[in-house]
Amino acid sequence: MTPVSIRRGAGIVDIEWPDDTRQQLADALLRQGCRCADCTAARRGGAQPDVAPDVRLLDIRPVGAYAVQLVFSDGHERGIYPWPYLRSL
Repeated sequence: MTPVSIRRGAGIVDIEWPDDTRQQLADALLRQGCRCADCTAARRGGAQPDVAPDVRLLDIRPVGAYAVQLVFSDGHERGIYPWPYLRSL
């Protein structure tokens, strides 16, 4: 299911889905949930990515029709967030 809209706010991302569900996800939560190879490997090894509580989302980049790439203030921009994954957060 593709979101109707995704908007950055003050420390949150607001997502509206076609079934009228709305999500508000904190920037730090999204950064903590990064699915890039490095962050995924860290979690598999039992560690969590080190994320500053004041990390901010700087940009949302579409990836085809199935996901977005999120760019964070700590320089991290490699993770791809597919729609089902965003919905599950």
